[in-house]
Amino acid sequence: MRDSSSAPAPHDFAHFRDFYPFYLSEHRSRVSRRLHTIGTGLVLLTLLAALAGGQLKWLVLLPLLGYGPAWVGHFFFEKNSPATFRYPFFSLAGDFVMFRDVLCGRIKW
Repeated sequence: MRDSSSAPAPHDFAHFRDFYPFYLSEHRSRVSRRLHTIGTGLVLLTLLAALAGGQLKWLVLLPLLGYGPAWVGHFFFEKNSPATFRYPFFSLAGDFVMFRDVLCGRIKW
């Protein structure tokens, strides 16, 4: 994890549009972005499969599938603390927006 001298100053974000650039700054490692994209993709596939197959018990896997790869990316590649701990709702939204941006080619895979 980053030491306090290199960590960005804490912010209070009122809007997601203000948070998202900060979120992206916390995901500079290509490996970390890939892990986030894989995790978010697994969440979406599992959600669809659970709903389509009537296997709602699979929904308990969603946090593990989404946060597991993402946190590996943060702790081992970004060397920072996930934004989820400070901004849980904006961070969750950021995961899905970054997923979309990767799929659309706006962010390098």
